[in-house]
Amino acid sequence: MTDLFPVTALGDSAPRNARFGALTLSENAGLALASLALRKGQAAPAPFGLALPEVARAVTSGPHGAFWTGRGQWMIEAEGLAETDFAAALQGQAPGCAVTEQTDGWVAFEIASDTGAPLEALLARLVNIDPRTLGPGCCVRTGLEHMSVFVLRRSETRLAVIGMRSLAGSLWHALSQAARRLED
Repeated sequence: MTDLFPVTALGDSAPRNARFGALTLSENAGLALASLALRKGQAAPAPFGLALPEVARAVTSGPHGAFWTGRGQWMIEAEGLAETDFAAALQGQAPGCAVTEQTDGWVAFEIASDTGAPLEALLARLVNIDPRTLGPGCCVRTGLEHMSVFVLRRSETRLAVIGMRSLAGSLWHALSQAARRLED
């Protein structure tokens, strides 16, 4: 019989972490994701007590979060629940909504710094948006090199970049190279 063991999106047995000067880059392998879409005429629920955010916004409450992905659509997050049936838990919180498991389709990288300036300098190198417009609680879907990603500003000193799991290696490379160049 084959011995199977779990691996992260980057193919390692443990999430990858690296420090580049003032920036810390971490693979968030424990983040569960599920998409939620309203059906025609349906009112927005409040899954896990979250008031679903408006356009280009993100919210958090405890281990749960949500960010807007389109009209009547959100991605719901749960820290530390990647190995659970998160979509089933979300469906129980949002009856009648269309819910789809997304955890294994995406990779999340968390970037932290003691102040906001290094994060904004990193964003300026990576994406074609004005970093000053991406304040805490904001999110945007944008291009990063050849990839489409969600960028969430979790707080003044933290942001997340969420991209397709199949491009995890390319995304890590892009993020780590840009962070390394800021050290110089």
